[in-house]
Amino acid sequence: MKKDVLVSVIIPTKNSEKFIERCIVSVKNQTYKNIEVIVVDNFSSDKTPEISRKLGVTFFQKGPERSTQRNYAVSQARGEYVFIIDSDMELSATVVQECVEAMEGKPYVAAVVVPEESFGEGFWAQCKKLERSFYVGVSWMEAARFFRHSLYQQLGGYDEKLISGEDWDLSQRAGKTGKIASIKSYIFHNEGKINLWKTIKKKYYYAQKFSKYAQKNKGSSSLNQQTGILGRYKLFFSKPGKLFANPIVGLGMLFMKTCEFLFGGLGLVLSNLSTNEG
Repeated sequence: MKKDVLVSVIIPTKNSEKFIERCIVSVKNQTYKNIEVIVVDNFSSDKTPEISRKLGVTFFQKGPERSTQRNYAVSQARGEYVFIIDSDMELSATVVQECVEAMEGKPYVAAVVVPEESFGEGFWAQCKKLERSFYVGVSWMEAARFFRHSLYQQLGGYDEKLISGEDWDLSQRAGKTGKIASIKSYIFHNEGKINLWKTIKKKYYYAQKFSKYAQKNKGSSSLNQQTGILGRYKLFFSKPGKLFANPIVGLGMLFMKTCEFLFGGLGLVLSNLSTNEG
């Protein structure tokens, strides 16, 4: 492996002062050292810009959505590889090293998936952690975050017309050009203190935006699996020992997902009706 290959870590932000310092520090503490950190902020009204600049990153401001932010950052990046993360994520120490090793000298590898584990405060954060644990290693749920810079540009990056499903969309397009590899080290996703009602409203909002992704990927097996509610429950119940290791958390997770499915489905139906009427 070439030790001098540069990796550009891209972090879009929007009022991320609670998380951004821990995110950037986790990048700077990587065992792999040849990294540039690029933060693209969507005109935050909190201390996100101040904290980011203090930590010595390359800093830009761009909007209106995260796909635009990500694509702009990649256009400014100097790295041979680009690694797209969110501001509420923290990297275990060997993530970048393992990603580079997964791709160096392997031109048939198009991108790399990094498994994610949630953490946070309170009961619903425990439920979210349990839910996410079922998705590790499930190809139709995970999306690649680590790409060759050249391929990312060739593919046009994230589809800026998509506000929901854009991660899956880019990963699936990359997968058509080569293998999607995965590593063992984790990204830790800081959910903070989850409010169930806010989570449900967020699901409703993104479901309203999901129809563009669904139309673009109509007929694909991945889309059918991603939107198949019964398939998701089947995934959960495939490991009853894990699901009910803590029965209260297991039941809470199922209740939370049922609420999300109901409101997400409502958002998608209303979005489709609006589109058809238009």
